[in-house]
Formats: sequence, structure tokens, C-alpha cells
Amino acid sequence: MHLYSKEMMKKHTSSIPLGHRISQSVSEQVSRLVHIEAFGGVVLILAAIVALIWANSPYAQSYHDFWTQTVGFQLGDWAMSNSLHFWVNDALMTIFFLAVGMEIRREIHQGALSDLRQAALPLAAAAGGVIVPARVYVALNTDPTLRAGWAVPTATDMAFAVGVLALLGKSIPSNVRILLLAIAIIDDIVAVLIIAFFYSGGLDYTGFWYVLLGVVLVIAWQRLGIASAYAYILPGAILWFGVLKTGAHPTLAGVVLGLMTPVYARPLPADPLELVEKNLQQLRQQSQKPDTDETVLLQSIANIRQAQRELLPPVARVQMQLHPWVSFLVMPIFALANAGVSFQGIDISSGGAQTVMFGVVFALVLGKPLGIFMACRLAVWLKICQLPEGVSWSGVSLIGVLAGIGFTMSIFIGTLAFSDEVLLGAAKLGVLTASLVAAVLGLVWGVVYTRRLRQI
Repeated sequence: MHLYSKEMMKKHTSSIPLGHRISQSVSEQVSRLVHIEAFGGVVLILAAIVALIWANSPYAQSYHDFWTQTVGFQLGDWAMSNSLHFWVNDALMTIFFLAVGMEIRREIHQGALSDLRQAALPLAAAAGGVIVPARVYVALNTDPTLRAGWAVPTATDMAFAVGVLALLGKSIPSNVRILLLAIAIIDDIVAVLIIAFFYSGGLDYTGFWYVLLGVVLVIAWQRLGIASAYAYILPGAILWFGVLKTGAHPTLAGVVLGLMTPVYARPLPADPLELVEKNLQQLRQQSQKPDTDETVLLQSIANIRQAQRELLPPVARVQMQLHPWVSFLVMPIFALANAGVSFQGIDISSGGAQTVMFGVVFALVLGKPLGIFMACRLAVWLKICQLPEGVSWSGVSLIGVLAGIGFTMSIFIGTLAFSDEVLLGAAKLGVLTASLVAAVLGLVWGVVYTRRLRQI
């Protein structure tokens, strides 16, 4: 058994069948695309467009029938069944909130939220970006039933907003992107708290026993040094069921799990890089021997893989693994299930639906940027903080406009706020319209902003 030399590797590569080489090339391109933020936003938009076309086509009834069909499972005498729409919004979206929880955990540990002085600006901006849109919406919707949607325009779709910003190219200062991310993350925290306190039912305290069991199992798994993410599916499912049983929205279980994900790599007998180097050397030596036991080689490979895994902390590693699934499966499916607004089913001429839709549009398109810009101005004027290097007031205004892209989180809150299908449809239509307008305005202002930067 001998390791390949460079010449042998070239010869081996040239001998690979053409079909295999094409397949490998396609795989590499797909892998590159899934890590491009703008591409994830494109997929999300396409899913929303498909949902809109489907819901307004001659096959509109099939759209409704598909998402309302009952799906369930049974374990012995215990059974659970619900609509497919429920499994998407209440179960599948837990993965999205898991990623959100991990992002929050990382930012608190070593990101924009790790230092109060550093976090002051995004905290102020996020506060303005929540309070002002909510006030704009409530000003237009004074009826208690309509007022229930006050939180719909407070959220920012992080993936969509960052994706639009990525379309503007590398000329955008890195601190502008970081500030947008920080504001979006704080928005997510606020959205989670809003869901927990305002859009959860009366609490059934028996569910907390399941929550406690799930949390204890997660901690036990971590203490035992279990590193495989798959091992946490069982305690995660118990935690999810417990949150559901309490009456709180079950997706909050994802946030809890994300916040519990370790931010430090598991300790190893030596530095991971040293272990990789040591086992590579052993692998090289053993492979030169014709009578080498293959189990010895496999053990060295296993040690290298373990060291490779521990080069990154679990919160970073799992988040990277989740990113493609969240961006290209979870969020598109959510958009497909919730963006299908039937224009025939919404009477915009009626006062309630009209004010809900326009309330959401004005709150996101005008309230968001105004709230963020004014809050940042006030915080800097009071000398609580200062603008990061490379971020001008034009950059802050760009962030404010892009923060008006509510999409995923706004639609999600809308489904919790309204049980009336007409009002829910109006809220969704408002979110879709506002997100589109904010994205276009963001791109236009972004082009103007980048041209100004080149002239400096």
C-alpha cells in the first residue's frame, strides 16, 4: 500500500471517466452556490412566486387542499396528527429558529453583542426599528382585532436583507454588512420575545416537565461528550413537544436549543492541528508497509476526522451544516406554504383588510428606515456610541431601507396574529408588497451609495 505521488495523482485524475469528472464539477459548483447569500434569497423569492401563481391559478383549490391535508404518526396507543401547514409552521420552522438561536449565541459570545459599548448602536437601531413601525401600524389600525397585527412589521428577514446587500458587490464596506446583521439578529431576539409573550396561548404547566426533561437530556449528552448532532434529535423532539404542550409556540424550542449549543470546542488530548499532523505522519508511515493492518489506518483516519471536527466549536460547526438546509429547504418550503395569497379571497375595498395591508406596507417601507435612522442619530448625538469605521449616515439609511424586508419572520408572526383568513391574507400581501418595495429601493439606493463611495 503506497500513497499517491503528484505524478500518480495527475495520472489518476486523467483516468477518471468523463461522466464522473462532470458530476464532480457540478457538485463543486452547487456547493459554492449554496454558500452564496444572494442565491439563497433568489430561491426564497422563487418559492414565494410559485406559491402566488399556484394560489391564483385554476388549480388554487389544490394549493389549499395540499397544505390542509392531515399528516400524522402513531407510536403504540399514542398518536399525533395535524395539517401539513402546521408541520411546516410549527415543526419545520423550529430548524430555522435553531439557526437563529445559534446566531444569537455566537454574537453574544464573540460578536457584535459581546460588548455593551459595541452593541449600543445596533441595540438602539433595532429598538427604533421595532417601536416606530409598530406605532405606524397601530396608528392606522385602531380596532382591537386589527391591532393584533402590530408586531408583523417589526421583524427583518436576515437572509433576504443580507442577500440583497450582497447583490451590491464588494464595494459595500464590511462594517455596513456587520451592522445590518447585528440589527437583524436583535430583531430576531425581539421577535422571539414577542412570540413568547404576546402570541402564545395560556400556559399549561404540565408541559414544563417535558421541557425540563429535554433540557436535562441535552445537558447530559453534552457532559458525556456526545458530539454528533443527530444524537440531540431525541431531546430536541421532547423539548419541542413540551413547549407545544405548554401552549407557547413550539418553534421557541429551536431558540432554546440554539442558545444551549456550546461555544467552545470539546477538549482533546492535544491541539487539533497537532493531532492531525501526528496522525497524518502515522498514516504515511503505515501505508508504506505492505503488511499494514487496515484497522490501524482506519483508526488514524478516524482520529484525523475527530480532530478536524473539533477545530471549530459546535455552535459554528452545526450552524454551517444547517445553513444550506435552512436557506434552500426550510425557508423555501415555508414561503411555498404561506406566501400563496389568493387575490380573489381578499377584499381590499373592505376597511379592515385595507388598513391591515397598508399598515404593514407603510410600517415596513417607511417606519423601519425612519425608526432605525432616528434611533442611530439620537444614540450618536447622546454620545452613547459612534458610527463604526467605514459606516456613513448614507450607509445607515441603506441599512434602514433593507431592514424593511420583513418576509419570513413577518409572515410567520402574521400567521400567529390573525385567525381571520381575510385579514391574514391582507397582512401577507402587505408583507410581500413591502418586502418587494424595500428590496428595490435598497438596490437603487445601494447603487447610488456605492457610486458615492467610489468618488471619495
